[in-house]
Amino acid sequence: MAVSSTTTTRPDTPAPVARAPRRPRGEGQWALGHREPLNANERIKKDDDPLNVRARIENIYAHRGFASIDPQDLRGRFRWWGLYTQRKAGIDGGRTAVLEPHELEDEFFMLRVRVDGGELSLAQLRVVADISREFARDTADITDRQNIQYHWIRVEDVPEIWRRLESVGLQTTEACGDCPRVVLGSPVAGVARDEVLDPTPAVDEIVRRYVGDKAYSNLPRKFKTSISWLVDTPYEANDIAFLGVEHPELGPGFDVWVGGGLSTNPMLAKRLGVWVPLAEVPDVWAGVVGIFRDYGYRRLRNRARLKFLVADWGVAKFREVLEKEYLGRALLDGPAATLPAKPVDHIGVHPQRDGNNYVGAAPVVGRVSGTQLARLADVAEAHGSGRVRLTPYQKLLVLDVAPERTDALVAELRGIGLEARPSAWRRGTMACTGIEFCKLAIVETKRRGEELVARLEERLRDFDADISIHLNGCPNACARTQVADIGLKGQLVVGPDGRQVEGFQVHLGGGLGMAAGQTAGFGRKLRGLKTTAEELPEYVERLARRYLAGRTGGESFANWVIRVDEEELR
Repeated sequence: MAVSSTTTTRPDTPAPVARAPRRPRGEGQWALGHREPLNANERIKKDDDPLNVRARIENIYAHRGFASIDPQDLRGRFRWWGLYTQRKAGIDGGRTAVLEPHELEDEFFMLRVRVDGGELSLAQLRVVADISREFARDTADITDRQNIQYHWIRVEDVPEIWRRLESVGLQTTEACGDCPRVVLGSPVAGVARDEVLDPTPAVDEIVRRYVGDKAYSNLPRKFKTSISWLVDTPYEANDIAFLGVEHPELGPGFDVWVGGGLSTNPMLAKRLGVWVPLAEVPDVWAGVVGIFRDYGYRRLRNRARLKFLVADWGVAKFREVLEKEYLGRALLDGPAATLPAKPVDHIGVHPQRDGNNYVGAAPVVGRVSGTQLARLADVAEAHGSGRVRLTPYQKLLVLDVAPERTDALVAELRGIGLEARPSAWRRGTMACTGIEFCKLAIVETKRRGEELVARLEERLRDFDADISIHLNGCPNACARTQVADIGLKGQLVVGPDGRQVEGFQVHLGGGLGMAAGQTAGFGRKLRGLKTTAEELPEYVERLARRYLAGRTGGESFANWVIRVDEEELR
């Protein structure tokens, strides 16, 4: 007998109830009404504006000592004043991810000093040096954000350090934290012969108006800025970047880029396609920060950077929201900036527009000391200079040197460990803080970088190409590993005897769009391409020799990496 395909409904069966469509889960965007704290970081910021912790540091913690510090202040709000607890000595990288914060941290602090635009007078430099020698065990690293970074700071000394810094116009306000970090700027702003428009007034106005302003002190995460007429900062790796451009009718102004950032989900900034005059740079900057504050994703910490919002919205929507909701006017369309013929790092001797020279010199991987900086101030003054600049590549410049005094200055700099005519290896190598002081790190970086440079200078001193080598102690890419010719991401690897040892995952051929013909992109990751820290110098030497032997014409290292077989890169 055939079976009917018709289904009958019993009288006592209730009819199905239509369910309302499920609302998408909120991402913690204030502008859409999602203002409840969604993670521990957001709760800390809601409970008390982090800028308020300064009063507790000055009035309580500096008097009662480390043990008196509230944990939410210690591991949260202190960052807004440039303070992180540093790593306790002797804890190996294998324990980084398994220990609790209180087990990893020492009772000393890393302290960052903001040097917006990289500008330091000799009076400021001497104060920085004196603080290093008196309070920081002679540490004073130059970071790739143009900051000075101290270690071994005691909370008892912080108020006096602030007093001395602020007496010469420096500060640590918002040097860390979920807020606007230091503003990167050209280290030759105002003196470069090729600079059409000096952006320093915009940098100064942003710092004056907005740094320390509670309207911008609670962002989803950190916010990084670059403002330069020249293509001499890593503009594509910032949340916002202003790059100098000549409009065919309106004259000099700035091209705007948004949404860059590296770390574990690297993205390059995207052009908004607008032209902004110098006077309007601070307002446009504040509008973009406002979008991040109000629409940024606060629910998940790993999606709380502006780059994720820009990626989801696209440039057209981002520009529309900026114009309609934050500026109240349309922005003018503008051309892209013209890139130089080759990348610019300012190392060596260069003419200024006023007939003087500036001299760019390289420490090794940004490692300097207070003693060295004090001697630098004396050397600069003795050769007629009253100011120095820091670069976003862990280097420094002495400005305003008369041509007849330049050679003598170069020799004196060499005498204090600062090389104005460095090898390609010293010139191109950067390193983050690493396991020596950083609680997130897995491997040593500064010492490894110094050893690597020394080995390569010994074996390949006359190497005639520019290769950038960036060492990072963890995946967070503070040293911009993904956009280096050779990017080294610290991790534990299996050594020759089968035990885990310090090592690096290798990224090859990355770079930013810093010159005509360069294509920005992230380094090539080959399956299983890792090296132990001990074998690193041998690996880099082998790779460099293969490049020298196999390059065609003036082929860059990045282009060679793309072209050759994988076996050549191992």
